[in-house]
Amino acid sequence: MTTTQKFLKQLEAEAVVTRKMLSIIPDNKLDWQPHPKSMTLRALATHVAEISGWVTIALDTTGLDLGNNPYEPPVMNSSAELLAFFEARLAAGCASLQKATDDDLADMWTMSYGEKVISVSPKESVIQSSINQIIHHRAQLGVFLRLLDVPIPGTYGPSADEMTM
Repeated sequence: MTTTQKFLKQLEAEAVVTRKMLSIIPDNKLDWQPHPKSMTLRALATHVAEISGWVTIALDTTGLDLGNNPYEPPVMNSSAELLAFFEARLAAGCASLQKATDDDLADMWTMSYGEKVISVSPKESVIQSSINQIIHHRAQLGVFLRLLDVPIPGTYGPSADEMTM
């Protein structure tokens, strides 16, 4: 199995859990945030929904200059919109991986802010970090939902909510 195939398999496995989490976002709580320094539920869920699209950015570019590409997240107003956005980003990321070769993964990718270089890494590392970001922020989303008393689906096994059902 090639590395690109492994990444595809990993993205698809994580997508199953991500769909579960995005589907239970309460539409009437999107502007809720647990702390003033925290993102809103809308911002966090949108971020989780978009990350699989980072694979396309990593594979199709040599880098990203954050100074010349200000981040403008789309505004999602429902879990249905979040799921549709997620599916589109996931499809793009998977399509990019299907076209890529393992040789492409060795190419270097640079993140910068204007002239300041933030990181230079092989595309393989950027993609793995993107998948790790999905997992990390989805866990944060689970905490937000727990604080809102939304029953949490299992991730890599049953959740406490599923055990008591």
